Amino acid sequence: MGCFFSKRQKAEKESQPEGEEERPKQYSWDQREKVDPKDFMFSGLKDETVGRLPGKVAGQQFLIQDCENCNIYIFDHSATVTIDDCTNCVIFLGPVKGSVFFRNCRDCKCALACQQFRVRDCRKLEVFLCCATQPIIESSTHIKFGCFQWYYPELAFQFKDAGLSIFNNTWSNIHDFTPVSGELKAIRLSTEASKSIVPVSRGQRQKNSDESCLVVLFAGDYTIANARKLIDEMVGKGFFLVQTKEVSMKAEDAQRVFREKAPDFLPLLNKGPVIALEFNGDGAVEGCQLIVNEIFNGTKMFVSESKETAPGDVDSFYNFADIQMGI
Repeated sequence: MGCFFSKRQKAEKESQPEGEEERPKQYSWDQREKVDPKDFMFSGLKDETVGRLPGKVAGQQFLIQDCENCNIYIFDHSATVTIDDCTNCVIFLGPVKGSVFFRNCRDCKCALACQQFRVRDCRKLEVFLCCATQPIIESSTHIKFGCFQWYYPELAFQFKDAGLSIFNNTWSNIHDFTPVSGELKAIRLSTEASKSIVPVSRGQRQKNSDESCLVVLFAGDYTIANARKLIDEMVGKGFFLVQTKEVSMKAEDAQRVFREKAPDFLPLLNKGPVIALEFNGDGAVEGCQLIVNEIFNGTKMFVSESKETAPGDVDSFYNFADIQMGI
């Protein structure tokens, strides 16, 4: 007594013409385009300008190591990027879905956007950063941070491909495992801020005034455009954008943050994440209320009611958002 399939396979072999070899089976993974690791690394370069154009990395991991006096540009999104043992380099990284890790680097200038950012055993780095989580530095000195501000046509789409929000940027909320007093300073990039894909924020350490104002925009067809317009109007009137956040809210979250106004916003929470903006400057609350009433009349937003209640609004929302995002 035998197996039906074994008999059929034997019959198929016998039916093959003599001299014709049996073709190997083809699997789906055999048909994938082969990836050459050398296409996703720069190693051992000196005094060169190199890069990858949009579409050439397409979400792969990338490695940069042992480079000196180089200009390195990755105009595409990637999975993770590791930079090791680089000296006196200028490095630009398009949106990175996972982590960016600098190790044993010195005298480098970098602009990048990522989910996680970490520096270890580095010296004299200037980093213009958009990071969804708290940046971490360890055993490093003279590390300066500024807000990422950059533009090229494909960048907005690459942020989406990498799963990053332009409003979730904690560039100024640095955690230093081995702090040295006075080492962290904020600097500004000289590129044109008005074209930056990521809203240029000052960070919590650089508030010029005791008065802040919280604005929360709810999901809709024009939410991002409205947020950008409001930022432009407020900055144009001399106020500063401190921080931004995009996060999903539940009914119980809204009750804690918006308190007695929560019922007005509960039906809007199911449409998608909210975008929060904190503005700072003397008269920020009144100035923001005027702009919202004049330009966004008919669009439902939460705006702090007064200078006295605004600090509680800011603390309530960003404490909730930090817990929600695990920061």
